[in-house]
Amino acid sequence: MHSWLLASRTIFPLAPGIAAGTALGISDVLSKIVLADGGDVLTMLSFRSIVGLAFVATWLRFGPKPSADPRVRFIAMGIGILFAGLIFCLFKAIEAIDVPTAILSYFTYPLLTGLSAAVVGLEPVRWKGVVCAIAAFCGLALMIGAHPAGLAVAGVAYALGAACCRTGVLIATRAYLVGADARLTTWYSMLSSTAVFIAVSLAKQTWNMPQTNVGVACLVAMSLATTVSILFVFVSTMRIGPFRTALIMNLEPLTAMILSALVLGQIITPIQGLGSAVMLAALVAFQLWR
Repeated sequence: MHSWLLASRTIFPLAPGIAAGTALGISDVLSKIVLADGGDVLTMLSFRSIVGLAFVATWLRFGPKPSADPRVRFIAMGIGILFAGLIFCLFKAIEAIDVPTAILSYFTYPLLTGLSAAVVGLEPVRWKGVVCAIAAFCGLALMIGAHPAGLAVAGVAYALGAACCRTGVLIATRAYLVGADARLTTWYSMLSSTAVFIAVSLAKQTWNMPQTNVGVACLVAMSLATTVSILFVFVSTMRIGPFRTALIMNLEPLTAMILSALVLGQIITPIQGLGSAVMLAALVAFQLWR
């Protein structure tokens, strides 16, 4: 009985965050399968965004009806356009290079966010945070430099571009949307990002779905996994706060690395593994000590 109570107090509150990080890692690996099966990034993101939009619209129907003033709506929709750039760059990176390298390169965003927040005066960064940031970038450089087959520079550039977009999203949210209803800001940001993807797809007149049933199933599963993660992030933030939730989200690159090896056969070398471990440890330390 004592062990059950201990687990319920320590582990159960973390479950939504663990589920969110795991679901996103699964989504990353599934997206690689979709792209390898003939799907393209714009089609995949348009489909995924429509599923997510339907989910959030349904979610808003439960509980108290949220409201937002025009300023909040405008800012949230602007952030949604930046978010569209984020996920486009992220999945272009996954298309161009292996999943672990793409996701770990993208996960420089907590470092970029903390350093950028310090530059603009939103929050200070102590010397320990600077040391952790340097260590994390060294770990990433070690992983990229030890890549056995060479690496497409464009893939890493896309991943770092996604990290920069994520930094912009987090800084803008921290500066302008503190206290706003997260469900409603999610709705408006998804509304504008979905509109961007559909508009670009129509302008390019391309709609390339996966060519096999397995690819289509992975597209649907990926869309559902990403959508469910939105709910779990929200629940986790409500239960344990945004800081601890952000720490748990480091499960995404870990999950992506493990599943990439098991499902895609993308095995990392021991030196790459060392670089990955250094980076993830430095990320956690940075979030704890900055």
